[in-house]
Amino acid sequence: MSEWDATSFEGKSTILRVVREEAERLFALASPTEAWKAPTACEGWTTADVVAHIVDTTEGYFAAFDAAKTGQAGSFGQPYGLPGMGARVNEQATSFRNVSQPEMLERLRADFEAMMAILDRLGPEEWTGLMVPHYYMGTLPAYFFAAGQLMDYGVHSWDIRQGSGRAHGLTGDAADLLVPFMFVLWQSTVREDVDRSPMRLGIRVTGRNGGDYRINVDDQGMAVEQGGLDDLSTVIDFDAGSMVLTTFGRCNAGTVRGDLAVADRFLNLFFRI
Repeated sequence: MSEWDATSFEGKSTILRVVREEAERLFALASPTEAWKAPTACEGWTTADVVAHIVDTTEGYFAAFDAAKTGQAGSFGQPYGLPGMGARVNEQATSFRNVSQPEMLERLRADFEAMMAILDRLGPEEWTGLMVPHYYMGTLPAYFFAAGQLMDYGVHSWDIRQGSGRAHGLTGDAADLLVPFMFVLWQSTVREDVDRSPMRLGIRVTGRNGGDYRINVDDQGMAVEQGGLDDLSTVIDFDAGSMVLTTFGRCNAGTVRGDLAVADRFLNLFFRI
């Protein structure tokens, strides 16, 4: 369904709609006074730190799009890399702890509207063809930054709700849109210290971007392609939400069919971001 494929221009209006819905949920969750210092699913982070993290991330996107539009993307230099991302984003987020709740929420909403305006102006060629420097991952197509906003607002809304102790779930629209990007994150977070001897297995995902995916792991990393799984001895079934939350390290989920040892090796290949 092309309208649910955010890597194509046909999916642009869908992902921007869902980003806005998830952002409004996060604004509502972060607005009560008592929520500001409440714990979240992110270890050591309160709601205030989640808000600060999204502010820091979004404002980094502004500079990245300015550089891409002016042909200065190369000025960003080498990407920082994902292995050190956790420590750096924690340092950046906690640096805002002396800023008041009203000021941070006003800044968050202003940054959100500015970022949505940038994304909304992108035409078909720019959506897929404008290459924008990402601080951690290097140069990426512009559409990836819409997915980045969805990750921030969708997954971090989940984090805030999780901190409340109440039962809840990830919204289907957000999870469905993020599924293709989870394979990219897996490919980008294979640990250096793991056994990379050849391994094959299947991933079966439900939802609008669901399907059967063949995974090959070797000393070069992880490769993904869609295709039948009948010849594979191990398949892991995920619903869309469980795949997203597993990829981000928020839970351990998935139904393993076949060789448990192969599934265990695969699921422990990655460092969590």
